[in-house]
Order: sequence, then structure tokens, then C-alpha cells
Amino acid sequence: MTRNTARKLTTLLVALVIWPIVGCTANGDKPISRIAFGSCLKQDKPAPIWDEIADTKPDVFLFIGDNIYADTEDMSVMRAGYDTLNADAGYQRLKRSCPILAVWDDHDFGVNDGGAEYPMRDASQKEFLRAFDEPADSPRRRRPGIYIATTVGPPGQRVQLILLDTRYFRGPLAKAPDSQRAFRKYIPNLDKSVTMLGERQWEWLQQQLRKPADLRIIASSIQVVPEDHGWEKWSNLPHERRRLFDLIEETKADGVLFVSGDRHIGELSMMDAGFGYPAYDLTSSGLNSASSYWRTYEPNSHRVGTMNWGDNFGLIDIDWSQADPEIRLQIRDVEGDINIQRKIRLSTITTSTDAS
Repeated sequence: MTRNTARKLTTLLVALVIWPIVGCTANGDKPISRIAFGSCLKQDKPAPIWDEIADTKPDVFLFIGDNIYADTEDMSVMRAGYDTLNADAGYQRLKRSCPILAVWDDHDFGVNDGGAEYPMRDASQKEFLRAFDEPADSPRRRRPGIYIATTVGPPGQRVQLILLDTRYFRGPLAKAPDSQRAFRKYIPNLDKSVTMLGERQWEWLQQQLRKPADLRIIASSIQVVPEDHGWEKWSNLPHERRRLFDLIEETKADGVLFVSGDRHIGELSMMDAGFGYPAYDLTSSGLNSASSYWRTYEPNSHRVGTMNWGDNFGLIDIDWSQADPEIRLQIRDVEGDINIQRKIRLSTITTSTDAS
């Protein structure tokens, strides 16, 4: 049996035994209670963190960007990077234990800080779908961009996973003046014609947020809540971030939690975004490429608690047995220790009188 055949067989078995994750609404399924996620994996470096993630026994792992580093327009280079990732024994162990749902950021899209101007985005999408064994009937094989959503669990315990594509459609960012480049690469682009998601993805997101769910995990490769640092983030296109928050309010979508990556640190941010309950953004980055230097300190007026240095992964733990389910938002290090934790109740991220 060839390596490729074995990989496809493993993926099929996981999909059949655990749950069919892509594009499904499995309301009758067993609820999921542990969601792990991470970003920023340099495929040519050791990644002992995979074993720690597998040891937490997640129900699903969200791979939310910079899943490899392959800044290139040569798709053979891109494919080789993914093949290196898939050959990693720790990553294979995780793939055997739970479904993996992925979305890209810039370095696996193909260009640093890139967006719609990247000429190889369609070819890159094909390599991405190949690398993550995307099913032949997946909507990601029929449309531009790799955004995807799925809902798992019975009524009262439904978890919706929404992965946004912040690359394929994104317009140009506004660069900071040369005098600021030492501490700020970008400033807000106030041109309201510049998009983050593209109209088709915005329409799709509106449809998703109107679907019934008790908890919604929205994965964005770049940070949603932080706005003080000078690098990539949603607030570089402030009208688009406002549109996101307004859409949550308009659709009356309860239970939204954001997860993000990109920044090579771990942190939890929180703000009043105007949609009726706090907006939390749990950032985990990177799996084997996080900053370990204490001077790498980013300003964030919305940070809850401390900032984490060193390799890390995120974990969302849900206790459905309680009348008002408890949700633990965690950042764990390469030894599996909890470095950041915030406990919240489901009722605190809903505007309705009944969280179920």
C-alpha cells in the first residue's frame, strides 16, 4: 500500500467512525465537548506538541492557518511542504484520533500578508484541498475560497464550527509611513470598497449565522478583537470588522466565540463589540514557531490576563452536564500545561433568556 493510499484510507475511517465533519448538520450526533486548535507550524522543524494535543483527546482539531510555510508561486514547492507535514508521526497520530478541519493563512496561501492579488490562489487552493483530503463532494471543491462550516450535536448542545477565508478575497492593506515601520507595518484602510471576505463569503456567513446553534466557534486566521498592534488584524479594515460585528447582531447569533492565530503568541482578548454579549478572541500561535523572547510584547488593550510566550495550542472545553454549561478557554504549552484559562458560562455569551 502506498503512503497516499494509506493516508486516504485513514481519513475515510476517521470520517466514518467519528463524524462526517465537512458541510454536515449532525443534530442527532453525540455532542462534542473538546475543541483543540492551533496555527503556525513550520513543517521542517520538530513539532513535539502534536503528542500533547493528541493526549488531550479532542473531539476535533481546527488547523487555522500557516499550517505550513511555503511562500511560493511554485506549486511543487507547496506540495512538498504539505507532504512533509503529512509525514510527521505526531501529526499522523492526531489525524487517527480525531477529525481535522483546516483553513489557511498567508504562508500556506502562498505569500506573506497576501490577499486577492496572489496570482496562484486557485492552484494553491487545489494543493490545500489535496493535502487535507477534502471529500470529492465538498463545497470547497466547487467554489473559490476555502471557507467552510459544520454543525454537530443535538438541540441544546449544538456546536457550529465556522472557518473563514481571510485571504482569497481580501483587498489591499494600507501600509504605515516609513517613520512608523519599526513598530507598525499597517494602518487602518478607510476605503470601504476594500473587502476582507468578498461578497459571496459574506452572504454565506449570514446564512450560517442564521442556522440554529448553541455555541458557535468562528475561526479567523488573523485576530478579530485586538486593535493596538501594527500587524495583520481585522481592524486594518475597520469597516469590515464592524460589518462582522453588526452581522452577528443582525442575525441574533448567540454563542459566538472567535479563535485566531498568526501572531506567534497566545492570548485571550475580550471587548464589547455591540452585539449584546462580550466578544472573546482566543489566539493560539504557534505550534512550533512561537516567540520565546520576553521582549516580544504586543500592546492589546483588550487582553484578558497575561500574554503567553512559547509554543502553544488552544483548547475549548465544554461541560454540557451543567444546567448552564461551563466553557473553559485555554492556552496550553508544549508540555500540555495550562498557561491561560478563562471560565465562562454559555449564558454569558447569549442574548436570549434560554441558552439552550
